[in-house]
Amino acid sequence: MNRWLALIPLVVLVALAVLFVGWSLKRDPEFKPDALVGQAVPETVLPMLTGDTAGPGMVDLKTAGVGRPMLVNLFASWCAPCQVEHPKLMALRAQGVAIVGVAYKDDPIATRAFLDRLGDPYAMVLVDAEGRAGLDLGVSGVPETFAVDAMGRIVAKHSGPLIDERDVQRLVDAMQAPARPLPTATER
Repeated sequence: MNRWLALIPLVVLVALAVLFVGWSLKRDPEFKPDALVGQAVPETVLPMLTGDTAGPGMVDLKTAGVGRPMLVNLFASWCAPCQVEHPKLMALRAQGVAIVGVAYKDDPIATRAFLDRLGDPYAMVLVDAEGRAGLDLGVSGVPETFAVDAMGRIVAKHSGPLIDERDVQRLVDAMQAPARPLPTATER
């Protein structure tokens, strides 16, 4: 009898393993959570990068676009994929796309050196030394880019470096799309 009781934890472990394998086979590997898509940009006040220091000016990420569509790109000087995507961001700036950069958990001196070396594609750079904006936006790492419409709503998100032209175009198209009309009550 004691021998059978010793096997119960093993049977439970095997059953859990089978359930996990079944779940992972049904899971879409391309799925990335976009919890904030369709919601307003969170209110997060951060210092602007001025030269190679944070501040003295402060900007709320929610109002950084001033009524214009924009991309919000979280990056860091220590991030190798951020360097890979940088030419795409420079090309977007040349096309007139407004991009707000958020230097995520980065030293302002290193951020300035990074932008001086590779070019500055940003309309403004905000310093997120503690990672507060990253938490508010729910980032899983850098780089991550959010398309924000003129109403300040996040309309699309891309996790990882922007290297595929289709991903870039999807973000640009999403932020330029006209706002949907508000639903109206119908009378009977």
